[in-house]
Amino acid sequence: MDSPQQICEHYPVFVEKVFEMTESQDSTMISVAVDTVGILESSVEGEQVLQKTGTRFERLLTRIGHQAKNASTELKLRCLDAISSLLYLPPEEQTDDLLRMTESRFSFLSRDPLELFRGISNQPFPELHCAALKVFAAITNQPWAQKLMFNSSGFVEYVMDRSMEHDKAPKDAKYELVKALANSKTIAEIFGNPNYLRLRTYLSEGPYYVKPISMTAVEGAE
Repeated sequence: MDSPQQICEHYPVFVEKVFEMTESQDSTMISVAVDTVGILESSVEGEQVLQKTGTRFERLLTRIGHQAKNASTELKLRCLDAISSLLYLPPEEQTDDLLRMTESRFSFLSRDPLELFRGISNQPFPELHCAALKVFAAITNQPWAQKLMFNSSGFVEYVMDRSMEHDKAPKDAKYELVKALANSKTIAEIFGNPNYLRLRTYLSEGPYYVKPISMTAVEGAE
């Protein structure tokens, strides 16, 4: 009921406990801590409060990134959900300082965060696939992330490829990612007009579009 800033400033022992729990060996403790971080980070105010803890928060990010890659499926999902909250920045609140903040956070999650989440999305588990796509969708309206995606080998094709999604939930998650990219004010400049038009085409076709298979008659065939 209180704001994240009030909670963290009035109860510093609470913040300390959250940090301690993320470094626990108990997956239940880690899960609760990760969920708590996600809630605190669901507003820009909360993001700035934890940011003030400096290197402690950087270690927390690295820890969450490690768990997102190596933990059980349930904990991976909770980490990915928290990461989405950690990185999301509404367009109307994107100042230079806050954009630098989210870019810095992304870099502390892993040596190659983009490939980390791309790898998770390629695993044969729909829930993880959707959660990784949600992380990408959280950052796609930020210019630094768009540049990173464009310069990453094969990433644009990965976004456009419909063949990886077979069920409704993954198709919807990929569509939300494409929609976030296509509606960004900076995407045409960063991705280039041809790719921008491909995104708009994907958007207009909808999440469940299937490319028609052309039937070519072969002489002599029955």
